[in-house]
Amino acid sequence: MSAFENAKWIWIENSNEKNTYGEFFLPYVFHGGHTRFRISCDSDYTLFINGTFVASNQYGDYEHYKIYDDIDVTAYLHTGKNAVALLVWHFGEDLQRHIAADAGVIFEIIQDGKTVVYSDENVLCRKSKAYRNGLQKTVTPQLGYSFLYDANKEDEWKNGDLQDFHTAVCVEKTRAFYARPIPKLVVKERKAITVLKAEETYYLIDLGEETVGLLDIEFTSQEKQNVLIAWGEDLQNGHVRRLIDLRDFSVEYIAKKGENKYANHMLRLGGRYLEIYAQAPIALRYAGVLPQIYPVTEKPFVLQDETEQRIYDVCVRTLKLSMMEHYVDTPWREQCLYVMDSRNQMLCGYYAFEDGNRDYVRANLKLISQDNRKDGLLSICYPCGMDLTIPSFSLYYFLAVREYIEYTGDIAFVKEIYPKLLSVIQVFIQNRKDGLVCKFEGAENWNFYEWIPALEGTLFHSEQPTPDFMINALFIIALNNLREIAQKIGETFSYEEILKETKAQAKKVFYNAQKSAFAHTVNGEHYTVLGNACAILAGLATGEEKRAICEKMLSGELLECTLSMKYFKYESLLLTDKETYAEKVLAEIKSDYTKMLNAGATSVWETILGAADFDNAGSLCHGWSAVPVYYYHILRK
Repeated sequence: MSAFENAKWIWIENSNEKNTYGEFFLPYVFHGGHTRFRISCDSDYTLFINGTFVASNQYGDYEHYKIYDDIDVTAYLHTGKNAVALLVWHFGEDLQRHIAADAGVIFEIIQDGKTVVYSDENVLCRKSKAYRNGLQKTVTPQLGYSFLYDANKEDEWKNGDLQDFHTAVCVEKTRAFYARPIPKLVVKERKAITVLKAEETYYLIDLGEETVGLLDIEFTSQEKQNVLIAWGEDLQNGHVRRLIDLRDFSVEYIAKKGENKYANHMLRLGGRYLEIYAQAPIALRYAGVLPQIYPVTEKPFVLQDETEQRIYDVCVRTLKLSMMEHYVDTPWREQCLYVMDSRNQMLCGYYAFEDGNRDYVRANLKLISQDNRKDGLLSICYPCGMDLTIPSFSLYYFLAVREYIEYTGDIAFVKEIYPKLLSVIQVFIQNRKDGLVCKFEGAENWNFYEWIPALEGTLFHSEQPTPDFMINALFIIALNNLREIAQKIGETFSYEEILKETKAQAKKVFYNAQKSAFAHTVNGEHYTVLGNACAILAGLATGEEKRAICEKMLSGELLECTLSMKYFKYESLLLTDKETYAEKVLAEIKSDYTKMLNAGATSVWETILGAADFDNAGSLCHGWSAVPVYYYHILRK
């Protein structure tokens, strides 16, 4: 049976006001039988049955690739009348993790295979009274809106006391529905906490470790008052990093006199500490999170060295924290799906999790393939509502797909997304001049390669369309990957001449024989570890040239790369001489990651500088830095 054959998209009004909460109620008489609830919405939802939380979390998607959840609700129902309530949060804003679309929700109840209730203009609804609708306070540009909840305006709408409800408005939205391709996230019991400071109007809470979850608070207030709740990954001068440039990691809650108990199941928090500021005394019983995790099973893996085992374990923990409805880079600051970041996470997941986490990887590669920029490049994130791309990251998609088919053998899926690969590579071919790929012009193109000055590009500024080494090395590597993909799925590889010409020109223009290294620019400037590692991996350096480059990478003569990009450094060393360089790779990993462990890390950092990086916005949990998982498996097995 197709989803939503009779159901209609509905909303609370003919309006798309930003940051709006709609409440929907439907009575449901249950006579027994297996019952499921299907739902899709823009932008997120929370489902309650008889006042009890059941599920939340809309899958990140596109209007042309709209995902619905199919939830078994049988256990929440009792014979006779039941109260089914939906809270729907409409962002209405283009973000790096969301594309603005018309507000709406569509749902149906299926009992023993037959649709018995569905959304239409008869459903009762209203604009939420307790949530401040239209609030323009954002957490970060990537995460989007914060919220303000007024407990004094709570009523019993979830149980059928319907004040100011009216019938819904039907809206026109997509009918291209797809079932969620992976299991839903699992909400766990309350996280244990330690109260570090307890004053009448101020509390500082430690969750004990980096955690991803849903805000959960319970306290008694002597009066109606405003309460601000902030969160963060670490403490600086005794407080969390709440305000960083335009970022504000806080939400607001207007307490009622007496008992207050509240949980938010839609805005996901990443961090370790909560900080509570009240206007008047409160008696706190709990302030923490309900951990929300993607269900995976770890493969047992034992290392002889105790420190290496600790590094491995914290890397695997970081991988798990960075898995939501799709891969995310940093749960605290962005929660975005990037090609480059997720490719590292995919590679590590093949080794860390049972079945290589195959279904999850495929779902992410599928979501990326649905991106549809006019210029043919992949967007910076997926789904992304901002006109922004990192052209070099489009090229990592080829590596991710090639590794997927290598580790899973899933030829059918790769055939499905193969046209996307061809369309992306064509964009780079069209951006060549004199045999070399050029940087992409236009403020929407961030020519970023790595977090070092020579390679980080200029965000929101147009650059001259000149060639540099990194874009050409990555283009060559992408073509090599595309050739392997084509061979495995039985397609013809039609780019041999372009590949040959690009390799010849890149060697001619960027290799400095006197320095025995590749420069980043045509003027012979900036000799980087990342660039020269990619030169080896692209097949541009051979024989003694590779050996010379490897020695320079280890001697410090080249500009070093950050944690996420050390994969390329290590791969080039091992490709050149695994026997000589394997222990050096492991020693460097141990040195870098022991610094984090000694600093008390419970997840691995975005860069080795930790919180201090990026003008004090560095994350202490970043999936792309978990690459030691891969190297311990291939070098310590």
